[in-house]
Amino acid sequence: MTMVENLEWYRTFYFTARAGSFSKAGEMLHITQPAVTHSIKQLETRLGGQLFHRTPKGVTLTAEGEALLAYVEQAYHLIAAGERKISDMHDLLTGTIRIGAGDTLCKHYLLPALQAFHADYPGIRIQVVNRTTPETIEMLKDGTIDVGIVNLPVEDRLLHVEEGGRLQDCFVAGPAYAHIAEQALPWERLSEYPLMMLERGSRSREFVDGFASARGCRLQPDIELGSVDLLIEFAKRGFGMACVIRQFVERQLKSGELFEIRLNEPLPSRGIGIVTLRSVPLSAAARKLVGMLPRG
Repeated sequence: MTMVENLEWYRTFYFTARAGSFSKAGEMLHITQPAVTHSIKQLETRLGGQLFHRTPKGVTLTAEGEALLAYVEQAYHLIAAGERKISDMHDLLTGTIRIGAGDTLCKHYLLPALQAFHADYPGIRIQVVNRTTPETIEMLKDGTIDVGIVNLPVEDRLLHVEEGGRLQDCFVAGPAYAHIAEQALPWERLSEYPLMMLERGSRSREFVDGFASARGCRLQPDIELGSVDLLIEFAKRGFGMACVIRQFVERQLKSGELFEIRLNEPLPSRGIGIVTLRSVPLSAAARKLVGMLPRG
């Protein structure tokens, strides 16, 4: 495979062909006329033929020079188009952001920021995939996504992790359980009622199971679902007590559609993580979106 030896020679050739003069090309390139002459001679030697006819009024292209110019001109325009593309990306006029997030975090945390971002930068293409926290982290590491929105804690030296806010897990139930919500319930008594939780494998489920296990309780839900939104709907319809995120059911708690089942030891809050790869710089668009995500 033939390699281009010196791109600067071709740049000098292009400007000389456009200017029709070594001296004018030097002015355009901010180099001396001897430097232009030297570059052209180097290129002619490399290609094995004369590219310009020297005349008292300047230079004109030979047949070989005309043939070469057709390709160099295309390359120059492609490079200029590439520079414009990069400029548009920096100005957030074009580009793509790839994001991974679980269903609940996507709807309640990510989506509002995405909506505002899309309104401000409609030329940026947004790709979102729904995955669990472990799956999102793996996609980030293999380059499938640029940014992950996950449940904390996450400890990985390859990742940059920033906390985007706190989540408070709690148990809720419909009006049929309102009398139980009047006083704090010991953890061991949860097993007396139908429980509904996220499926095993999610970071949220592991967190709640671990907290219960440390208190000598093994939670055995009657219903396991793939999203918090479904758990909320099942709880509203009286199927039992659902483990959900309090921030996402505030409206239902205020309206009386749901009641929080207070526990004698409340679950501690946990964080929302904004994760990126340490070794890979974010695009201008991804940096802007990450900056728009809520904190605290």
